[in-house]
Amino acid sequence: MTDERTRRRWISFGETIALAALIVSAVGVWIAYESSKNDGPTRIVEQKSAVPLALRGTVNGDGRTLTIMPADPSHALESLKVTLKGASAIEIGGDGKLSASDVEAALKGHEKEAKDVSHNVPVRIDARYVESGADRRGGGSYTLRYKWEGGGLFGGRSLRLLGLSR
Repeated sequence: MTDERTRRRWISFGETIALAALIVSAVGVWIAYESSKNDGPTRIVEQKSAVPLALRGTVNGDGRTLTIMPADPSHALESLKVTLKGASAIEIGGDGKLSASDVEAALKGHEKEAKDVSHNVPVRIDARYVESGADRRGGGSYTLRYKWEGGGLFGGRSLRLLGLSR
């Protein structure tokens, strides 16, 4: 008879523990429900990170102009400022067309360089552009390649642009 009573005590003790666990669990669910009810819906917004400005140059008109444009089509140029080392800045509009005559004027003193040979000059390009509807500024250091042509007995020398590189 004592074994049966002991067994019944253990059953009622187990039932008490199970009932306490059920109450604690219900209180935890109620607290979680109340706290999530006040937060409102969770909004997930995808934000595009800004893409750094990278520029490329395309030679036009047999080297008479160099069109500078963003490598990423999501960028739209507003203006460019090209500063050659040791020279004044050349302001360029949103079309990005750099004229060989402007570079030639900025390179005063370089006319004695060998002709028909490629030369390099470091340039600093500062740009204003639009990306995803926001105005941004960017730029960097590039190398402008050019060569001198012509000359001779009566002809003047002229500058031809060859390209732009990082």
